[in-house]
Amino acid sequence: MGFILYSMGFLAFTAILWNVSSVARYVLKFLLFAVLSMIFACAPIPIMLLNPRDSKNALIPAYLLRISRKLFGLEYSVEGVENVVKGSGSVVLINHQSALDLIILAYLWPLMPNSTVISKKEIFYFQPFGLASWLWGTIFIDRVNARDAQSAVNKTGETIRKRQARVLMFPEGTRNGKKELLPFKKGAFHLAVASKVPIQPVAVSRYSFLGKFRFDSGNVKIRILPAIPTENCTAEDIPRLIDETHKILSENVNQVSSSIEVNGTAR
Repeated sequence: MGFILYSMGFLAFTAILWNVSSVARYVLKFLLFAVLSMIFACAPIPIMLLNPRDSKNALIPAYLLRISRKLFGLEYSVEGVENVVKGSGSVVLINHQSALDLIILAYLWPLMPNSTVISKKEIFYFQPFGLASWLWGTIFIDRVNARDAQSAVNKTGETIRKRQARVLMFPEGTRNGKKELLPFKKGAFHLAVASKVPIQPVAVSRYSFLGKFRFDSGNVKIRILPAIPTENCTAEDIPRLIDETHKILSENVNQVSSSIEVNGTAR
């Protein structure tokens, strides 16, 4: 009986904090997001073990993340699905804003067959999440050992070509909540050129519902853009590809963000 009363008191106190304090709501929402993300990723491991290293293993966690969005007061819409590259792999480049970008991956994963991501190898040792990541095909690289990292990138290129895989990457290299995109890192472009597969830019509206210790309800629009070909490109073309992709993504991030601000909806 004491435990039940204690639990009810704790929940009531949490609910009061959620409603009266934006700082508490910010902390509680991100804490809940982290816990749910871990549960959603790891709970299906017994099912994933039946078919290891298959990108389809991430479809269950992705589905659970998508439906959990309502707990955080978020609504998402996706446009440009007709632009998804068909008949080959691709390097998918997305602007990076927050840990909430996991939900963006959850929306793109079922729309882009054979999706995968690249992660630093240390993530693998963060169990059981590391095992779940390995089971859905994450490519782990050693960022400290340049030779091993390059070998992993070469293997990724082979995976893209053989399996027509789509590697989802954040070319800014770090989270960026500012209005302007950060300069892009070269790695994703080297991978696309070496693999001779298109670059698929994906623009995500700015998270205007996030701020300093602020996590409100909000809307997010995801725009899948026409692919940028690389089949006739060499390493010398990488600066041009970076500039072209940066310009396209910047323009479209501004457009989808403006549409959210004007209409107040992601529909």
